[in-house]
Amino acid sequence: MSEFLSDLKRTHDCGALRGSDAGKRAILFGWVAARRDHGGCVFIDLRDRGGLTQVVFEPGTNAEAHGLAGELRGEFCVGVAGVVVERGGHKNPNLPTGEIEMKADKLTIFSRAETPPFEIVDDTAAGETVRLKHRYLDLRRPALQRNFLLRSKIYQTTRRTLAETGFAEIETPFMVKYTPGGARNFLVPSRLNPSQFYALAESPQIFKQLFMVAGMDRYFQIVRCFRDEDLRLDRQPEFTQIDLEMSFVVEEDVQNVVEKLMAALWKDVLGVELSLPFPRLSYAEAMDKYGSDKPDLRFELPLVDLTQVVTRHDGGGVGLLQSAVKAPGGVVKGWRLPAAHAKALSRADLDKLEEFAKGFGARGLARARIGEGGAWTQSPMKTMTDDLRRAINEAAGLADGDLLFLQFGARKLVNAVLGGLRLHVADKLGLIPRSTGKEGWRFAWIVEFPLFEATDEGRFVAAHHPFTSPNAADLERLESDPGSVRARAYDLVLNGNEIAGGSIRIHRSDVQARVFRALGLSDEDAQAKFGFLLEAFKYGPPPHGGIAAGVDRLAMLLCGADSLRDVIAFPKTQKGTDLMTEAPGPVSKRQLDELHIALKE
Repeated sequence: MSEFLSDLKRTHDCGALRGSDAGKRAILFGWVAARRDHGGCVFIDLRDRGGLTQVVFEPGTNAEAHGLAGELRGEFCVGVAGVVVERGGHKNPNLPTGEIEMKADKLTIFSRAETPPFEIVDDTAAGETVRLKHRYLDLRRPALQRNFLLRSKIYQTTRRTLAETGFAEIETPFMVKYTPGGARNFLVPSRLNPSQFYALAESPQIFKQLFMVAGMDRYFQIVRCFRDEDLRLDRQPEFTQIDLEMSFVVEEDVQNVVEKLMAALWKDVLGVELSLPFPRLSYAEAMDKYGSDKPDLRFELPLVDLTQVVTRHDGGGVGLLQSAVKAPGGVVKGWRLPAAHAKALSRADLDKLEEFAKGFGARGLARARIGEGGAWTQSPMKTMTDDLRRAINEAAGLADGDLLFLQFGARKLVNAVLGGLRLHVADKLGLIPRSTGKEGWRFAWIVEFPLFEATDEGRFVAAHHPFTSPNAADLERLESDPGSVRARAYDLVLNGNEIAGGSIRIHRSDVQARVFRALGLSDEDAQAKFGFLLEAFKYGPPPHGGIAAGVDRLAMLLCGADSLRDVIAFPKTQKGTDLMTEAPGPVSKRQLDELHIALKE
């Protein structure tokens, strides 16, 4: 072994050798992916993160190496040395190294392996539970290794691009003061301060604003964040974001930097040239046309607002429609599926879509198939007047064979149902382009979000966070009509995913005080929660704004993965557990006593 590590240094990774290397000596290290014994010759596929190379041991080349090769089994860690030769008529066109093989004359076994609990291949039949239990083996699979090499490239490109744009990389603390609001925090007891707790930071928000007060001008960080939330495929308790903040900027300045970063990432990682600038849609437009503030723009088929049409016809003989438009905030919206696609949906399929709608909280899903002359068939609205039917046909652009889906009631529910239906049906019928080329990536900025959201109890909460600046044109309504105030906030969406979100911050103390009052925060509450930031803002804060982009989701999209767990090295399950290390776990009474904590029996 020492000869290999001290004298025989690795010359190539296992995916590097090509036909042009024939005749050269090479030294490879890696794991035995497969072993075959063909009438005296022993063949192995040697694997490392670079790829796979076929190695052959012949009795006449080196008897000692050949004899040792007979002991090899899957996942043995070995080193081999030999001559690269062409495979002639036995080339493997499906392998980058398929033109050659190594004729080995030296072999060492660094370590032997037991039979692994599952086969280390991309299409393994092993379930996720056993793979997460043995994650170090799962990470040997080539597909996952490619994911993490790609993720590494995201980091490299991000740091280079932002450094070239004048950003300084500065770290912020993980253990911070707990501030109520937003996501639930993980708490960390302080041994040195009995009965006191830190919170694990859910973002560096306050600290990066303090960097602007400190005159750092342009800050960024690739930072770990923590949120104690219920989990799903696209959510983990610990996650990573590209966080940045800039002084003396307006929205377009922040957006331009992010567009430059996205263009660099797509060029470096996928070789795709993105078209800049990205389009902008207001929040109101996105919700009106797509029923979502993160619309998938790879296909059209927008929603149509029919509220005014139905109102003009006083419900057109349909009591439910009449009630909907007379209710405060009630709307009627439709979604048209063209005949070319509608014919693929049977009556049974349509019944299943009604169940899909009920999953969003809807009572049902009204529908109609458009027949000859604009007649509605397969529709429950038998009492609708011909005038209203013709008006809806015209407003929605309906033609023979089209399907119309109707939803009415509260705007939030209607948008959720039809927006979800649009994506569900488009996915089912293959209407969403899956190209990995330029046309397969549809970015857009969503702007002019509401500053506040109303709770079920009728009070207002910050839609983003309480330091988001209101739109200057709406300031006069901050107290009189807070629900109508727009925020200087912006999200970057891609193919139906929010990948970044940020805002211009409040830097004027008088405006900040008014926003706190609109949120129902007294001066005492604001001081208790954010006192150190408000204190800092007494000393000349600059106008500033920033954004955070989710690295895990970016990596998932760039890799084409289905789950965040495929791009996070050691992920948690949906119950927040680590099956490999068995975390979280119990601690001793002595440790609890040191922290002045007692557990309930």
